[in-house]
Amino acid sequence: MTPPPGYLAWCLAGLLLCAALLLLRRPAARLLRLALRSSVGLAALALFSQVGRLIGVELGVNLINALVLGVLGAPGFGLLLMLQWALR
Repeated sequence: MTPPPGYLAWCLAGLLLCAALLLLRRPAARLLRLALRSSVGLAALALFSQVGRLIGVELGVNLINALVLGVLGAPGFGLLLMLQWALR
């Protein structure tokens, strides 16, 4: 019995994908961790935007601010607050 047409190409593509995933495991894990931390930062910005209006401090809820929070964490939040204060 002969394999269906294109079977060898699909097997080769699957092997190449597995090899690429093995080679890029660490960078992919770092990107995933950054994405998770940035999504938490975005949620924190959304919550702070609701509370911040009451105390008169506003930060934009956008991807750049979320990435700053994802990379720097709590010091990044302070940096964003100081930057917002300095630019007003």
